[in-house]
Amino acid sequence: MRDYTQDYRRYVVAGVALLIVVVYIIRLFTLQITSDDYKKSADSNAFLKKIEYPSRGGIYDRNGKLLVYNQPAYDIMVVMNEAKDHLDTLDFCEALNITREEFDRRMETIKDRSKNPGYSRFTQQIFMSQLSDADYSVFQEKMFRYPGIYIQRRTIRQYRYPIAAHVLGDVAEVSPADIEEDPYYQPGDYIGKLGVERSYEQQLRGEKGMQILLRDAHGRVQGRYQNGRFDRRPVAGKNLTLSLDADLQALGERLMEGKIGSIVAIEPRTGEVLCMVSSPSYDPRMMVGRQRSRSHRLLSQNVWKPLLNRSIMGQYPPGSTFKTTQGLTFITEGIIHPTQTAYPCQHGFNYKGLHVGCHGHAAPLPLVPALSTSCNGYFCWGLYYMIGAKQKYGSVQEAMNKWRDYMVSMGFGYKLGIDLPGEKRGLIPNAQFYDKAYKGSWNGLTIISIAIGQGEVNATPLQIANLGATIANRGWFITPHVVKRIQGEPLDTLYTQRRQTMASRSAYDYVVQGMRASATGGTCHELARYDFMACGKTGTAQNRGHDHSVFMGFAPMDKPQIAVAVYVENGGWGATYGVPIGGLIMEQYIHGHLSEASKQKAEELQNRHISYGTTSR
Repeated sequence: MRDYTQDYRRYVVAGVALLIVVVYIIRLFTLQITSDDYKKSADSNAFLKKIEYPSRGGIYDRNGKLLVYNQPAYDIMVVMNEAKDHLDTLDFCEALNITREEFDRRMETIKDRSKNPGYSRFTQQIFMSQLSDADYSVFQEKMFRYPGIYIQRRTIRQYRYPIAAHVLGDVAEVSPADIEEDPYYQPGDYIGKLGVERSYEQQLRGEKGMQILLRDAHGRVQGRYQNGRFDRRPVAGKNLTLSLDADLQALGERLMEGKIGSIVAIEPRTGEVLCMVSSPSYDPRMMVGRQRSRSHRLLSQNVWKPLLNRSIMGQYPPGSTFKTTQGLTFITEGIIHPTQTAYPCQHGFNYKGLHVGCHGHAAPLPLVPALSTSCNGYFCWGLYYMIGAKQKYGSVQEAMNKWRDYMVSMGFGYKLGIDLPGEKRGLIPNAQFYDKAYKGSWNGLTIISIAIGQGEVNATPLQIANLGATIANRGWFITPHVVKRIQGEPLDTLYTQRRQTMASRSAYDYVVQGMRASATGGTCHELARYDFMACGKTGTAQNRGHDHSVFMGFAPMDKPQIAVAVYVENGGWGATYGVPIGGLIMEQYIHGHLSEASKQKAEELQNRHISYGTTSR
């Protein structure tokens, strides 16, 4: 009788053997044909791929002044496979003026794949970055002693003037997150971290080049592979022309010395930012080279937060500058008639036990003098009647959302979209916000303070300046931007297209008249001394401590060249700091210089510091 058990076992053994053979064949095919792991290893021994870094694009102001440029720097590179048994460590440390402990620490960091995921012992790794010309000259004389050590030439940023740090930004070594996000970067590369250096990184950085060098069996470089046939030359980064006026920026930073706050100036016709001052600031030259880490740490620990760009990150109550938006909305919606004098103001808004104070002035008033004198009562009544107009809107919620839509159309409540990182949106409340806060039981009296730029309303200085530009244009604006031109490349259409607001042209005409009246005899009367027709609106934003001094305006009235917002924390009345600083900024830009009287005024304001105590802000 046949033993089928033996046959079955024979088939099993044969099947296992066949499977093992198939697995080996597949693995050999993978290693030799589909995988390039061994090829890479062989190439690493035969070739030295030397990266050539491009020059980063230069940065200029609107008048062609060079603001940021490059200067040579040198990185010390090490190939671990060549240096491990042949490098005289003590002599090498002495040449670089470092300790043996620092040498060991740097070597361990290079080999740590969690910090250096691209590590290979056959390729160049960065040991020390950004040697100066002087240090490099000394070290170069001893290079022949150190096998496995190479020099890589690159450039570092230099800043010509101690201004505009928040706009320009800085450059630093890439983080692991940067490398993971963009395969262009390798450990030791540099990337823009803040300002336009960050937002225009791809235009500024250029494209790397590469030399392929042939090595012998001992790792010694024999020359270029195939006479450089496969080399790739670096492509320099593109130059940027900013919309900033360097002289205007320098004046603004002078005027804000000893103060916390911001100045933003915009060219209304184009949306170009003419100056952007955030105070306190710092000298951008602090953030260059090997001192950057220490400088950044000191600045980040400063209680006054000089690294914070308050122009786009500070979220403040706009105060009475916001009354212009209310007038525009109420006129367009037919809530008020601009010549109507129906709203009383007995030192403020008084109704059903609610009092919102106001300074003494004649009353009742139509819109133009209400803006000129900054009457709280007028605009509180306007909001009360709009939110309560159920016959027109159906409910307080619909009225509130209509109000919100007007504010958003004027550039509030959302990021404007400036070409700088870190912009904040501010806050414009809607019906849902108040329904949640008051469980659906609220009316115009509940939220009355938003009519005068207080309460829940918050805005950035950039948004307030943009309001000035929108009024100057009588109803439209172009998204503010700090880059005027990119070499060989058009601007994003976001920075060339008009954005129309919901308010009518006739409403803007009345508001402009009110702002002009404010400059000739109202709260901005100091502007009357200039030989151009300035328009302005003050704000005194309430605060837990001393009030903030706010100003928003533009000039000239009929052919506007500049719109300005000034925000000085704890500066008191808008006329105390906001108006005089705003007027000087206007004069400097329109005439290109200050009069002798204005120079004295500027010096006085520069030396007038505000005491903020020691509380962390």
